[in-house]
Amino acid sequence: MKNQYIQLVPADLSLAEQVIDYYRRNRDFLESFEPIRSEEFFSLEYQQEVLRNEMQRCKEKTAFRFYIKSTDHPQKIIGMIGLNNVVWGAFCSAFLGYKLDVGFVNKGYMSMAVGMLTKYAFEELGLHRIEANVMPKNRASLRVLEKNQFINEGLSKYYLNINGIWEDHIHMVKINYDMHEIPVCRNKKQY
Repeated sequence: MKNQYIQLVPADLSLAEQVIDYYRRNRDFLESFEPIRSEEFFSLEYQQEVLRNEMQRCKEKTAFRFYIKSTDHPQKIIGMIGLNNVVWGAFCSAFLGYKLDVGFVNKGYMSMAVGMLTKYAFEELGLHRIEANVMPKNRASLRVLEKNQFINEGLSKYYLNINGIWEDHIHMVKINYDMHEIPVCRNKKQY
């Protein structure tokens, strides 16, 4: 997937060095938004295994991970975005996760990436619901979701362990209303 500013590249083993570079550049920045990472996490072998797992989950249609690249910096990963824990059948839903390089925040890149992935999820995959969970203090991330018409469905107490602390998260959701048969009154007189 690509627009004039960014492209979303699917997981591939060839990205391992770029992924390590991304995590090393952003280690301090990401610390307050992610679980505690061991030194092994930053190794080539570890990231190759992560990529293999992401590729396998894509084949199984249980997760879809993409790496964000700026069209100005095509050899550099500037972020990651994915649909995780995809459940089909009557649920037809997934969890959205994303992160961005500290040098590229507040420039609209993540809002674009979320929009592109949402379109893919609804139009290509046929998902009905995308859920995202964000710490209340992460105003920038909440704004990204609001710009993409996600709605707040409430607060989940002690939802995820982030940097060693069980953090509350705001539960944000976007529904694919095109899957509903909603009668629409157009050009009809309303009484």
